[in-house]
Amino acid sequence: MKTIFKKRTTKVKQLADFISNDISMGKYKPGDGLPSINDLVRDYKVSRDTVFKALAELKERDLIDSNPGKGYYVVNRHKNILLLLDEYSPFKDVLYNSIVSNLPSQYKVDLWFHQYKESLFNKILRESIGRYNTYVVMNFDNEKFSDYLYRIDSSRLLLLDFGKFDKKDYSYICQDFDEAFYAALEKLDDKLKRYRKVVLFYPKGLKHPRSVCDYLHQYCEAHQLEDEVYERKVADYEIKPDEVYIAFRQTEVVEIIKKSRAAGLECGKDFGLIAYNDTPAYEVIDKGITTLSIDHRKMGLDAAEFILTGKPVHEYLSTEVHERGSL
Repeated sequence: MKTIFKKRTTKVKQLADFISNDISMGKYKPGDGLPSINDLVRDYKVSRDTVFKALAELKERDLIDSNPGKGYYVVNRHKNILLLLDEYSPFKDVLYNSIVSNLPSQYKVDLWFHQYKESLFNKILRESIGRYNTYVVMNFDNEKFSDYLYRIDSSRLLLLDFGKFDKKDYSYICQDFDEAFYAALEKLDDKLKRYRKVVLFYPKGLKHPRSVCDYLHQYCEAHQLEDEVYERKVADYEIKPDEVYIAFRQTEVVEIIKKSRAAGLECGKDFGLIAYNDTPAYEVIDKGITTLSIDHRKMGLDAAEFILTGKPVHEYLSTEVHERGSL
């Protein structure tokens, strides 16, 4: 059947539309090669220059790609995204939902957790390289940088909450665990001065940067408060009046509330409680739990923006204080 080109637009656009329609109708499926340049010239009675320009337009539409020796072929219109996080916690739901809700339907997000295991982290990356359009990764260690990350095109890699590495060649969205933590405590000066001592629960295996302990000590020393870093389980600690507790895990927050009730102590009156990383649950637990947290919805929104545009991002999110009845 002879192809009729109309005068209302260029032959380049019309040829691109003809091929695009064939792809939409299933004539060429994802992975299928397109006819050769010479075949397209012969079949559509156009110049080689017109064919090359039409194929270039189809590449801009993300319908086709090309490889040396393979020629032009149809790509999967779905964009595959690897989201590799450290471990599950309630605020990761907020982050994940924020990313997914800000991406068009053709973007498919594969969510993995490496559980802070270096071997699992490397295995997931090793088996994922070349399979995804974009990689969004939380690290397994604050002090080490996996060699597998160097194998990913930096323009396709976004680092979340990474350690203190030189990240100048990479896009990242992080939080400041040190000075921002100190500044957040200062916003709570009026509440904290009601108490005698601040206890930070830092149990064995916690992956939060250890430097937070130093900044807590600096704050307490500057504000005439006692401080303690408790490295055993919350269950082993006796909840006492006139103390403030800082917990990183929601399970620890719940355990503190349970133990305090058994001891006849009222949270926000007899003792204080601060949680790290805000979640919707903290709005309703007891009288509400005061939290120190970045905005994980914004982290997800900015991550989605990187996925969509590929525009480099170098961002430290501010630590926000959500004051509730626990302090």
